Amino acid sequence: RNVKVIVVGNPCNTNALICLKNAPNLPAKNFHALTRLDENRAKCQLALKAGVFYDKISNMTIWGNHSTTQVPDFLNAKINGRPVKEVIKDTKWLEEDFTITVQK
Repeated sequence: RNVKVIVVGNPCNTNALICLKNAPNLPAKNFHALTRLDENRAKCQLALKAGVFYDKISNMTIWGNHSTTQVPDFLNAKINGRPVKEVIKDTKWLEEDFTITVQK
């Protein structure tokens, strides 16, 4: 029950879900897709831009798979409990630089 599962094969989100559903006796929190790396990258980029620590970023989601087609969802993410766009006013950076950095 303490096993940690990381899925690296695309479509990694889908494959992680399939794996999770086929192991009903294991806690869902033990399953991760490779996009977790992308989530961490996105959190770090937002934290650096906002001048806060990484642990102040919440609700960060990566839509899609670990590739350049993924979409880091800054619209639903929060910094210190506040929507990202209230803290980081640079919309161009969010829509372009941030997204491209996380994707690549």
